[in-house]
Amino acid sequence: MNFDSADAITISTAVREGKVSAVEVTKAALARIATRNHLFNCFTTITAETALTDAALIDREIAQGNHPGVLAGVPFAVKNLFDIAGFTTLAGSKINAENPEASQDATAVAKLKQAGAVLLGALNMDEYAYGFVTENSHYGATYNPHDLQRVAGGSSGGSAAAVAAGLVPLTLGSDTNGSIRVPAALCGVFGFKPTYGRLSRAGVALFSSSFDHIGPFTRSVQDMAMVFDVLQGEDDRDPICTKHPPELCLPQLKQDISDIRIAIAADYFTKGAEPAALAAVQKVADAIEVTEYVIIPEANRARAAAFVITASEGANLHLDKLRLHPEDFDPATRDRFLAGALIPSNWYLQAQRFRRWYRDRVREVFQNVDVILAPTTPISAPLIGQQTMILDDEEILVRPHLGLFTQPLSFIGLPVLSVPIQCQNALPLGVQLIAAPYNEALILRVAAALEAKGVISAPVILNALNSEAV
Repeated sequence: MNFDSADAITISTAVREGKVSAVEVTKAALARIATRNHLFNCFTTITAETALTDAALIDREIAQGNHPGVLAGVPFAVKNLFDIAGFTTLAGSKINAENPEASQDATAVAKLKQAGAVLLGALNMDEYAYGFVTENSHYGATYNPHDLQRVAGGSSGGSAAAVAAGLVPLTLGSDTNGSIRVPAALCGVFGFKPTYGRLSRAGVALFSSSFDHIGPFTRSVQDMAMVFDVLQGEDDRDPICTKHPPELCLPQLKQDISDIRIAIAADYFTKGAEPAALAAVQKVADAIEVTEYVIIPEANRARAAAFVITASEGANLHLDKLRLHPEDFDPATRDRFLAGALIPSNWYLQAQRFRRWYRDRVREVFQNVDVILAPTTPISAPLIGQQTMILDDEEILVRPHLGLFTQPLSFIGLPVLSVPIQCQNALPLGVQLIAAPYNEALILRVAAALEAKGVISAPVILNALNSEAV
């Protein structure tokens, strides 16, 4: 088996059928990380000892005739803001390194382990999840496997790059304003932000509580559906985790999509982007014969309000640390938190009032459409350290602009999947598939149809390895 390119379902099937052992799969993944991670700087912690122990337990279960779980032997890793029992949760910070070790796994980590997946470690990110580039002053930048001079995106950059580079087939990240979708697009993989509250955040270090989601990165739609199915379910440890009953998506992937009403996001979502980003959306639309357009009203104001709320909530959460240890923050994070602490309370309240109004308007849009297509990012991956870019003859800041098309959607907790468009002789781009709350199955059905047509794909990127051992 080619462990570099095998997806989670292929691996778990082979392990359950005895074609390969979980220990063999785990050792191969650890070897890949040992020889390649220095190129990408994805991992901040490697849990080799516990991984091999867990893999051996899976092999014993199989030998005894027991069912080890649908993800048996699948290597995975998580953004380093998920609690891992016995390890300190860094959340990309220097300050947290002094914290005690986590006493138990985050709920999402525990669920994947219960399904037989094997945790290999924690992944690099922007400090406290506040950023779109994963250029961390404490732990270094994560490099895009498509071009090592470019960013992987953020804040879940390590999670996206690890999947794109074939280090592991499955990772977890978090998304506040686009922190799953942006790196998924820039690294050319699938990144899923389900409905707000659909997946438990228990044991996850938060950035902005009223925005934060968790979700997976994968290289196939089938893997995404399987992992989402495993992660669903209410959790008393997370007060905002929904009691909405789980809906298994994997069995629905092959259903016809002709009954799904699909449209292209117009107006706001067609401005301020490179032509290639808009062409990626059109490529998806053409493949499934979508010609209708819809307008998501006041998306620009939604983005502005999202800035206000997340900056304010994030600053409030870290206010004591800002007072006591300002010098220990990543300078970029510290300055934005300080600015957030100065936001007047009436601005925050007005942004929340607008949020309710905006949610009602978008609900009306979804009375006439089921899935909406939009660019994930306005550009492909910028260079490491790049501060500005020129779009429409205007010089703008790179970092905040990466969330141009993602922020208005997480603002009201919509489920969104970023699907990868591989561009010949160019960097990948992403297209967002957006639905009304709790309609993840519709999104995944559309993605499965696109994948079957060959329009979207997430191949492992090995060209960055050059002469390195593979």
